[in-house]
Amino acid sequence: MNRNESKYFNTAIKMDEALITLLEKKDFEYITVSELCKVAGVNRSTFYLHYENTSELLEETVRYIIDKHLSYYNISSSDMSLDYESCKKEDLIFITAKYLAPYLAFIKDNQKLFRIAIMRFEAMDFERAYRNMFAYIFNPVLEKFNVPEKKRAYLMKFYLNGIFGIVMEWLDNGCRDEIDVIINIITECVLGDRKTNAFYG
Repeated sequence: MNRNESKYFNTAIKMDEALITLLEKKDFEYITVSELCKVAGVNRSTFYLHYENTSELLEETVRYIIDKHLSYYNISSSDMSLDYESCKKEDLIFITAKYLAPYLAFIKDNQKLFRIAIMRFEAMDFERAYRNMFAYIFNPVLEKFNVPEKKRAYLMKFYLNGIFGIVMEWLDNGCRDEIDVIINIITECVLGDRKTNAFYG
C-alpha cells in the first residue's frame, strides 16, 4: 500500500467510525456532512474528495462492518462460495464451534458496533445482505438436506431468530458468560435431537 492509498484508507476508516458513532444517537437521514466531518476530524473538502453524498458513505460503512465481521473467520466476501454439490452434509452444518466461535468473538469484541447494526438494521440495508446469504448460502444448503423449497425461508427465520434471541440475552448481560457456554446453549437449542432435526432428514 503506497502513501496515497494509506491516506485514503485511513480517511475512510475515520469516516466509517464517525458515521457509526452518529448512528448511535440519531437516524441516518438526520446526519449531516458537517457533523460527520467534525466527528471524523476532517474538513468538508476531504469528505467530497471521497464521497458524493452521505448515502455513498453509508454503503461503504456497511461493507466496513461486514468485512470486519468476516475477518474473524480469516476469509473475505469473495471467498464465501462453496461447492455445495461436492460437500459432505456434515461440512454444511454451521451450528458448530468452528463457525459460532468467531461469530460470538466478533460480537463480544464489538458490542457497541453490533448494537448499532441491529438498531439501524433497515437503514443500513442489512436485509439485502440477508437475502444474498439466503440465496447463495442457506438455500443451497437446505436443498442439499432435501428441505422442501416452500419451507426453507420459514426454517431459516426460525433458526436465526432463535440464535439471535440467545445472542441478545448474552449481549444484554455484557457478554459475561464464556463463548463456549453460549456455543453449547445455541447448539443444544438449535440442533437438539439430531434424529428429529430438519437438517438431518
